Formats: sequence, C-alpha cells, structure tokens
Amino acid sequence: MTDLSQFDSNGPSNPRNNIFGLPFPEEDARLVILPVPWEVTVSYGAGTSRACEHVFRASMQVDLFDAETGDAWRQGVYMRQPDKKVLMKSDYLRKEAELYINYTSKDEAIEKNSFMCKSLKEINEGSAHLNKWVYEQTKQLLDQGKLVGLLGGDHSTPLGYFKAIAEKHGDFGILQIDAHCDLRKSYEDFVYSHASVMYNALQEIPQLKRLVQAGVRDYSLDEWEFIQNSDYKVITYFDRDIKERGYEGQTWKHIAEEIVSHLPEKVYLSLDIDGLDPKLCPHTGTPVQGGFEAEQVFYLIRKIIQSGRQFIGFDLVEIGVGDTEWDANVGARILWKLSNLLVASNS
Repeated sequence: MTDLSQFDSNGPSNPRNNIFGLPFPEEDARLVILPVPWEVTVSYGAGTSRACEHVFRASMQVDLFDAETGDAWRQGVYMRQPDKKVLMKSDYLRKEAELYINYTSKDEAIEKNSFMCKSLKEINEGSAHLNKWVYEQTKQLLDQGKLVGLLGGDHSTPLGYFKAIAEKHGDFGILQIDAHCDLRKSYEDFVYSHASVMYNALQEIPQLKRLVQAGVRDYSLDEWEFIQNSDYKVITYFDRDIKERGYEGQTWKHIAEEIVSHLPEKVYLSLDIDGLDPKLCPHTGTPVQGGFEAEQVFYLIRKIIQSGRQFIGFDLVEIGVGDTEWDANVGARILWKLSNLLVASNS
C-alpha cells in the first residue's frame, strides 16, 4: 500500500504526482479513472476529446479535504494517461465526420458518392471499435476489484463501460443527468452517436432495467414518443417540470426522493455536464439554457446512497475546452466529488 506518512494533504499539489496531486499508483488505488479522448460524432462544439488533460491540470487546484466524505480519498484515486492512439483515431475520424455532415447538409445522395459511403463506414466501425476498447479496459479494472469512473470525451464513450458493469453487477439502472435524452436511433447517420448512447444502451444491454433522466430540456419528437412508449423503462424529469414544481412550492428534497424511488437497487450515474446550468460549462458541446446547479446533483447522489441503493460507477462527459480553464476547473471539482462519493459509499 502507498505510504502516506510523508504526504501533506493540506499543501500545494505536486504536479509530478497523479490527478489531484495524489501519490497513488494504479495498483494501490480503490478508484481508477479511465480517460476516453473521443469526440467523433459531436454535432456542434468540439474540444471535449482533450478535456481529460485540461481536467488533470485543473485538478491540482482542488483542495483534498471533503467534510462530507472525510478521508475517502486515502483509499486511492488514480487516473490513467489518455491513450494517444484513441485520440489520434478520434482526430482522424472527426475530420471525416465533418466532411460527411457538410456533404449531407446539402441534400446530396450519399449512395452516389463512394468517398462518403466509405467515410460513413469508417466512422461507424471506428465507434464500434472504441466501444470494444472501453469495454475491455473497464472490464479489466472491474475484474481486479476496482471502482471505475470514466472521463470523456463525448457522451458516446461510456457504452462499453455500461456493458462491463452490467456483466459485473447484473441488473442495474442508470441515472442520467443531461440536457438531452440521447435516445435517437442514430444521428447524422452515425449509429454510435453521442445523441444515441442511451438508445443503444437500452437496445444492447438487457441488464439495464430502468433509465431515469433528469434535467432534459432539448429533445426530438421521436425521443418524446420513445419515452411515452417505453412502459416506464425510461422515466424523464424534464427541466421545465422540475422548475415549475419548485415554483409551486415543492422542495428539491421531495423531487429528488421521488426520482430516486424509480431507480433499482444498483445505480450508475451518467453525468453529461451540459445537464448543468451553462454558466458552469459554457464550452460544452451542445449548451442549453436552464439546468442544474452542481450541488443539486450532489444532493441527488447523496439521496441515492442514503436510500440504501448501491452507487456502482459513473461517467463524466462533454466537458468543453475554451479560452479559459473555467470548464476544466468545474469539471475537476465535480470529478473529485463523484470520486469521493463513489469510494465512500463502497467502503
């Protein structure tokens, strides 16, 4: 085990250490954060494939003391280096996707353009390969008894992790914090689009028994109908409805407990940072006005834990990269809180 006797948790972070300035090697860490530098299918703002490195740098400014979870971090938190091959593949296919999106926006027939047909095939195959890579990485860690947090990248990245955690835990539910439903069958012809991750999860993972969404405020008619026809397998708390209930006197405590009541015994958190108010994440890929304060989300997670349900894993995705480090700063602090809550609740 890592010797912490000479480690000053109150001092400035040592940038030669790992994330948050912590001195743990991977083998001693209770929680391993897997960065996934991938954004092939983003449909508006780009940059999230490089968020991992920005969050790492910003994490050095986060104080380690957490009054709620105490010394949970002493069980070990470690982040792997972003895989350069994954990033290079993302950069290459992102350029292909941009050309494809531009071409289709002109109502050109895809089947008449062999180059575009080839690009679409490469993009979909590349995304499938990424899903397999994420599955293999997270399965390996789970098999070692590690807790795992995934740091994106866009919201397509955790699908492989969903599959690995389903194999590990059996039946489970996902609590999705998001401005969007991500229930499109495909988007811009990309099968594994960031806008389709929850649709794909529901189709491909039989152990996923319930998807509860909160904060949604931008969605299509098809997604609305999918929710209505899901026989309550998908339960969505739209941002407008949450706020209206608050205006009429209902407390966040009441609403949060109601949200939690729909979740099964094992709960995975999928946190798209655009589920928050855009003042906290102005450079996220697809910002939408409205959304949560970070403390509302932390409160909701605490309600999950207090209910006796098991918090089994999380992803944090769609963190933007802008002219300042504000997005990364917020992202690092959210990552720190999620890490502490996951470790403390599984001690």
